[in-house]
Amino acid sequence: MATSPVASVLVEVVERVLGGPLPLRVRAWDGSEAGPEGGPVAVVRDRRALRRLLWDPNELGLARAYVSGELDVDGDLGEALSLFWAMARGGGIRKVTVKDKLSLVGTGVRLGLVGPRPRPPAEEARLSGRKHTRHRDRAAIAHHYDMSNAFYERVLDPNMAYSCAYWTSDAPDYGVEDAQRDKLELVCVKLGLRPGMRMLDVGCGWGSLAIHAAKHHRVHVTGITLSEQQRDFVLERIAAEGLGDRVDVRLQDYRELADEPFDAIGTLEMGEHVGAENYPRYAQTLFRMLKPEGRLLLQQMSRGAVAQGGGSFIETYIAPDMNMRPVGQTVDMLEDTGLEVRDVEALREHYVWTCRAWGETIESRWDELVALAGETTTRVWRLYMAGSALAFEENRIGVHQVLAVRPTAAGVAGLPRTRAELLASESV
Repeated sequence: MATSPVASVLVEVVERVLGGPLPLRVRAWDGSEAGPEGGPVAVVRDRRALRRLLWDPNELGLARAYVSGELDVDGDLGEALSLFWAMARGGGIRKVTVKDKLSLVGTGVRLGLVGPRPRPPAEEARLSGRKHTRHRDRAAIAHHYDMSNAFYERVLDPNMAYSCAYWTSDAPDYGVEDAQRDKLELVCVKLGLRPGMRMLDVGCGWGSLAIHAAKHHRVHVTGITLSEQQRDFVLERIAAEGLGDRVDVRLQDYRELADEPFDAIGTLEMGEHVGAENYPRYAQTLFRMLKPEGRLLLQQMSRGAVAQGGGSFIETYIAPDMNMRPVGQTVDMLEDTGLEVRDVEALREHYVWTCRAWGETIESRWDELVALAGETTTRVWRLYMAGSALAFEENRIGVHQVLAVRPTAAGVAGLPRTRAELLASESV
């Protein structure tokens, strides 16, 4: 064993590798502490945390250590993640000499860090086959959305809306339920819904948009999802709300949709699951399923052209095979099908507030969620919400609502027809 307190040794090693000071304090499994005071403390509860980082010195190694409970944070998790990201952007690991490597190996042996690769947490997705086949897409959706309806009921608002909310007030009594309601209404207004219209909800989730549109705008909605648990949940909601004559939900892939054009289509954060290679087909399907003069409202996350995935943590634990592209590429693909894009609205800050609200719910119901899903899964969600809020706050990920219209046969988008209708539609 090392003769110095473990925390001091760890900080010395990390700072040698980084070539600069460690931005947060460290507490080791022997109770020792070292590093700057006054902020969050990285708590290394077990040697396996560092062994994971030796095998995977990246985001995935950190996530595995945190999810397994071997690494924790005493203090604000979001602040700790921000410090880690700032450290990574500051230049990262310096060039390590042969002498440094020998010293690091010796320290690792003394601390008991050298050993076989620890087994990954069981909560990781383990998919097989070629990406974005129908079979693999169904498995990817099941990994995340078929976890437990009861878990999602305790994290989300009563409408079970699982996408970026739209925050219209900073009043103390205005919360995520209000913001989700306002988002659903914004979508319906942008779509220009009127009683008797037929609407398609692609990736309908737990039915928040479909139920809202049917109840408040008296349209007939067909929702599709790949999640059996979501489908079963929506069917129960339809029966409870007495909306069996206005809402139909199907266990169906978007690639299986037959030609039955709709007056309007809403698709909220579904495109991220489609994959880059399949997105043109997805866009063409949306065009095909719209009547001339019909409107499409697509809400979708976006990020830079270089890194279009969700990152190793998100793709391993949350959304396997996730793909996000710059919003301009999405607009191009929609317009390539023949759709006319009428409006793009950025909601990035709204997702910061949404993720923070979900994170606060997780903390307030921690014991209940652990009893339902286990501590490891609940730790996945704590990290997921803190990391997502930070990613949107730092503009590493964005989210947009894109409104498009299918033109008439003459090539002119038919809605709105008058100046008054145009002004009304642009004021929402």
